[in-house]
Amino acid sequence: MSSFPDPVAEGLARGWKVIDATAATLPAQFDCDVAIVGTGAGGGVSAEILARAGLRVLMIEEGPLKSSRDFRMRESDAYPQLYQESAARKTKDKAINILQGRCVGGSTTVNWTSSFRTPAPTLDWWREHYGLADFTPEALYPWFERAERRLSIGPWLMPPNENNELLRRGAGRLGIPAPAIQRNVRGCLNLGYCGVGCPTNAKQSMLVTTVPAALDAGATLFTRARAARLELAGGRVEALDVHWLDAEGLRPSGQRTRVRAAHFVLAGGAINSPALLLRSDAPDPHRLTGARTFLHPVVVSAATFDHRVDGFAGAPQTVYSDHFLDGGPIDGPIGYKLEAPPIHPVLFATTLQGFGNAHAQQMTDFNRTHALLALMRDGFHPQAAGGRVELRSDGSPVLDYPLTEFILDGARRALLSMAQIQFEAGAQAVYPVHELASGYRSWPEARAAIGALPMKPLLLRVVSAHVMGGCPMAADEQRGVVGPEGVHWRLANLSVHDGSIFPTSIGANPQLSIYGITARLASGLAARLTGRAAPAFGEAASAAA
Repeated sequence: MSSFPDPVAEGLARGWKVIDATAATLPAQFDCDVAIVGTGAGGGVSAEILARAGLRVLMIEEGPLKSSRDFRMRESDAYPQLYQESAARKTKDKAINILQGRCVGGSTTVNWTSSFRTPAPTLDWWREHYGLADFTPEALYPWFERAERRLSIGPWLMPPNENNELLRRGAGRLGIPAPAIQRNVRGCLNLGYCGVGCPTNAKQSMLVTTVPAALDAGATLFTRARAARLELAGGRVEALDVHWLDAEGLRPSGQRTRVRAAHFVLAGGAINSPALLLRSDAPDPHRLTGARTFLHPVVVSAATFDHRVDGFAGAPQTVYSDHFLDGGPIDGPIGYKLEAPPIHPVLFATTLQGFGNAHAQQMTDFNRTHALLALMRDGFHPQAAGGRVELRSDGSPVLDYPLTEFILDGARRALLSMAQIQFEAGAQAVYPVHELASGYRSWPEARAAIGALPMKPLLLRVVSAHVMGGCPMAADEQRGVVGPEGVHWRLANLSVHDGSIFPTSIGANPQLSIYGITARLASGLAARLTGRAAPAFGEAASAAA
């Protein structure tokens, strides 16, 4: 893949201001106008907007700076380098595995490119329950439209791979709509390895779009630098204590930098942004920091077919169904979105239930295996109130997320829905991903067996790639950590610009929601800091992509 241009290598050659933990000398103090913690969807968008407004911007990233020259389409390389806790981050009781990015570009570097605007029912709920009067589809439309234009979000015009086609085929036979997913790609070669870093830079992640634009506008980037603690005084942030990491990028090396800024932006993602506030003893009169953290808990159904599916080949997610989200009230029985995830050997093997010969047989059927997942929409019912971010003794975060009977009821219904669709698509056998499940050869057999499975944590395999909440936005501090402009209610020069500000889960893959909403927040912040309107997001910047 070395024949493809590498915008990161080119930018470094042009003299980007990037300081890595391995540098011979590290600054004891760094002064800037805006310090941004995190370079994912919220941090990357904010950095471009603020830097292009003429502000001196510092981006602080705990993970490494990797680029297409490092992406070799190997899971063994990607998970330790690009993911939180080597793609093994788990909830406190180990019942849910959480996939989050930990590199420049954050989760946008390793996600599967699925892009949805915030659903109208979600915005309706935020306005009614959190006082966010200006969060209407009409008010957000221009921000989503700008993000889509800037990041090449649009329809995927190639035929779906067989893994996605089976979802469309099975759903269609049941009369269930299964439309196409928009993707943020440009010149995509349809390789299917989005989750381990795009080797051709087709995915328009922050790594190749907004972060380079910010650096070209004069921003500075710290890599393998951990935001440890905010220094607070008089209702403001005085400074940020940054701990540089060792050569492996895992543990503090002992070197530190004190960052001073006129304004600080937290964009480390849900879990990490609330954790930084907790470590800093930030004011929290209503105990909202870290609470109501949502996951879109995901359950999975695998199925074998009489032909090759090759779920690792081709665009990873191009078909979805909201049929089981749209059928009832948003605060009724938990609804779920269906998608077809990519199937790669390590992720497949570690998600499947079973061991020994049974597990080996399922791996033998790898090329003939199809997978569906159901994203459950948490946050709208008292029994789906999310989890709470806590701190371990060393200050690292952990999410305590209870799988309630309400959520587990949704999981059973989701497994039933997916199994029926897979049999309609022609499956020979369906394997609900549950420790006590086996392969079922017919829909009646699967229906009876799934109905009898005990739905309990650790027996039911649950995963997540969408972490939201923990620093909710609301019209008053009784309901939110930050106000409608993203500014902390008790810290005048601190904003939060990531998915942690969502008062509930989205009910859809959240990256476009983060792009559009944080673009609005960052543009407002730039105007307040400079006294003039910020350049429109994406204008004169797309050439840097």
